[in-house]
Amino acid sequence: MKMILCAVLLCLLAALTVVPFLSHSSAAGAPPGQGGGVIYCASDDGRRKICPADTRGGVQLTKQRSDSPCVFGQTWGYDRNGIWVDRGCRAEFVAGYNGGGPGGGPGGPGPAWPGWGNNYNVYCASDNGKRISCPVDTGGGVRLVRKRSESPCVYGSTWGYDRRGIWVDRGCRADFEIGQSGWQPPQSKVVYCASDNMNRNYCKADTRNGARIIRQRSESDCIYGRTWGYDGRGIWVDRGCRADFELGR
Repeated sequence: MKMILCAVLLCLLAALTVVPFLSHSSAAGAPPGQGGGVIYCASDDGRRKICPADTRGGVQLTKQRSDSPCVFGQTWGYDRNGIWVDRGCRAEFVAGYNGGGPGGGPGGPGPAWPGWGNNYNVYCASDNGKRISCPVDTGGGVRLVRKRSESPCVYGSTWGYDRRGIWVDRGCRADFEIGQSGWQPPQSKVVYCASDNMNRNYCKADTRNGARIIRQRSESDCIYGRTWGYDGRGIWVDRGCRADFELGR
């Protein structure tokens, strides 16, 4: 009888030592970022997935964990249901992002960013190391969402924006989110131009006073001077770019 009692006690002691170890191991193997305000969301099967989150204060991607690109508005974004990812994007996100300037974290340079979820991205690149201007409607603000260059993209130094559009300098290449808070259709003429067949297409327009992109409608990048531009004949688009353009600004 004593031997049986001793065996039972030994089993209980072993269980008490093993359970905390298993609990610790399970926590260590859990997907990162489920606590502390960070949300991990993954499109492991290459399909769209929604991760429930309170997105009323906006969302910021803090760390990409996939080889597949996480591009705002294309392979990740957010709405009232939460954060969504697609086409293999896996990343950590912070919900309720309300601080910082374009491309920076809380307390960073530039104007405050309220966090918008239904906007579009524009790619702008200083490929030759010189200052390049990409004409866009910046009335709703601009934020850097993905740096594509090894050269630094520093707000106010190698990138910025004004009434004419976004500018980049000294090798900065990046995707920028164009804010549409309170956006209203412009009073001047708007022209839709599309490269549906991936070839260059001309859209007749009066470009004497210039043109700028106000809304990209394609997944293919609309890059000024590369996949869209304008001359005396009108606006041209190429390689799948589809967008609305404003004339006379």
